[in-house]
Amino acid sequence: MASSADHIMQDVSYIDLHCEKNNRDHRTAEISTKRLIVRRGQPFEITVQFNRNQYDPDNDKFKLVAQTGTNPSETSGTKILFPPSDTINKKRWSTVVVSSSRISLSLIISTAPNAKIGCHTLALQKVTVDQTLIYPLGEFVVLFNPWCSEDEVFMNDAAQLNEYVLNEQGIIFTGCTEYIQHLPWNFGQFEEDILDICLKLLDNSHKHLKNPAKDCARRSSPVYICRIVSAMINCNDDNGVLFGKWDDPYTDGVYPGKWNGSVAILRQWNHSGCQPVCYGQCWVFAAVACTVLRCLGIPTRVVTNFESAHDTNGNLIIESEYDEEGMELGKSEDSIWNFHVWVESWMARYDLRTGNDGWQALDPTPQEKSEGVFCCGPAPVKAIKEGETDICYDVPFIFAEVNADCETWVYSKKGKKMKIDSNTRLVGQYISTKCVGSDDREDITENYKYPEGSEEERRIFQLAEKRRVPLKPEKQLQLSLKTNDPVYNGTTVKVSAVISNKNSTKRICKLKINAMKKKYNKSSRGECIKKYQQEIYVAGHKDKTVEMEMSYQEYGELLDKYNLIRLTALVFDAATNESAFILKDISLINPKISIQVRDVPVLSQKVIIVISFENILPVELTNGVFTLEGAGLVDGQMEVGLGTLNPGEVITKEISIIPKKIGLKKLTVDFDSDNLKDVKGYANIDVQDGEK
Repeated sequence: MASSADHIMQDVSYIDLHCEKNNRDHRTAEISTKRLIVRRGQPFEITVQFNRNQYDPDNDKFKLVAQTGTNPSETSGTKILFPPSDTINKKRWSTVVVSSSRISLSLIISTAPNAKIGCHTLALQKVTVDQTLIYPLGEFVVLFNPWCSEDEVFMNDAAQLNEYVLNEQGIIFTGCTEYIQHLPWNFGQFEEDILDICLKLLDNSHKHLKNPAKDCARRSSPVYICRIVSAMINCNDDNGVLFGKWDDPYTDGVYPGKWNGSVAILRQWNHSGCQPVCYGQCWVFAAVACTVLRCLGIPTRVVTNFESAHDTNGNLIIESEYDEEGMELGKSEDSIWNFHVWVESWMARYDLRTGNDGWQALDPTPQEKSEGVFCCGPAPVKAIKEGETDICYDVPFIFAEVNADCETWVYSKKGKKMKIDSNTRLVGQYISTKCVGSDDREDITENYKYPEGSEEERRIFQLAEKRRVPLKPEKQLQLSLKTNDPVYNGTTVKVSAVISNKNSTKRICKLKINAMKKKYNKSSRGECIKKYQQEIYVAGHKDKTVEMEMSYQEYGELLDKYNLIRLTALVFDAATNESAFILKDISLINPKISIQVRDVPVLSQKVIIVISFENILPVELTNGVFTLEGAGLVDGQMEVGLGTLNPGEVITKEISIIPKKIGLKKLTVDFDSDNLKDVKGYANIDVQDGEK
């Protein structure tokens, strides 16, 4: 005897979710056209075909049943029942009958603009004279909808929506203030398996594992989702995606600078049973978070803060200590990173007082705990600018990252500590994000802080419970550092120290210059490249220039991905006990990768890419390899072996790819060898539809 469920399924002959049309209308067709993926608050259409006149449009009554999750029997989800109405209600779940007969029912359905995001099941509950029947209609995924004015993530700018939701490629800014580098990144949020991985990420959060029902009930809130994602991108508290590491060795994983995109990272996490991927650093954490949030429908962009403070004790002062030789001692737990990368997501903040809507800063790099978990944000950028440190979440920490003051101390051999410099303007420079519609850099520093030195900036600093720093009299002994510009990796670095005597008395001073390897996120203690010292005579009201050179043979083997060198200079006048100190970080410029596209790229047709690279270093580069990646262009990653490149040698490779998606795409190319790694290049490729 057949079960009631069998009878129910026999009553329905066909269910058409119109996936291709609906997904195209909901801007999710790039993810898939074989499953229904909708954005909340926007209508979609389905059709139900019945067998044997099983539906009586005049007498049968029905409701639709939407439930979160993929299993209707689960108790952790939320269930919504809603009958048909005359018109779509834009503020809640609703449905309208488009047409009906005894064998067919066509419906327009709209989810609520505050619906829970994630997987849902849909069923039709039919009530007849003598029974109630449930017809399963299928599964669908609900995403945030920044095109819907009722959604908390609504963004009323088409160009920004194309950039911050739909663009699968981007640029991340790294390096240092002297030389800001463009790092191409493949976000790949619409690769077909990425959506399921993002939803799996939510289900593996500590909040979901602890209380699935409560977690699912809160998934309507972009604020809540952002905090979950911020915590889950790192693995410090949970089954998160990335393991952070900032020091050698990286042999049991991937060096962070090797990554070109988020897709390979998320897939590895998924395929390994949610084991953390080794390794990530700040820009990798931020980029993967951007992929997840854009995939879920929240407008998101990657932001870089140059000269970024990490204030561990919350006093808004970053202290640096040096010995009498000008070498960094590394005593302080505080630090200034050459750059630090986080993301901003766009949303309304109904949980806060008015004035805090818009961009919210999120930092998935594990630095400090927030409510007991390694996550940070969302912090309203407006609150950061205004110094409103009582606003949720984590405004004080990000405020310090862009506003902390710096103090430099020198310790004598006898242990005496002397403050020789303070700087209120160093931290928080060139805060950057990719421009809308181009690969140029947009400076958004004014979103985070008032102009340095302005009365408004100092007022805000006081509002954050920091006393005003008194104006300092002009120093009579001054020091500056200059280098040849630009400075290319492989060439000799020329350093000039300029000592300025501002009074009329001649001086005999001792000058010490140091060059040290610098990691972008910490001090340079203990890795000295070169030391130089000289006793100098400086006449009254005159400048004296002293030069030092560094060859590639001196610095080449100490460089990492960012080619950062910290230069420090300390000058001391024993007669007057006056001193001056200066530091300067430089980033050496790597060789360029040239990428050219032959002919017009057409969908599903072979395209020839010509990649060239010149070894400008004075040494041979062994075991060279190109790694190609690009959403819609390359399936995963493609590697091309190059062998050994001699000094001055140019190598050219012709590589064929077959584009899988139309539109503007970005092909990224990474060059690696045994002694030069993570050289990046990219080309924008506009793929045409061959059928037009």
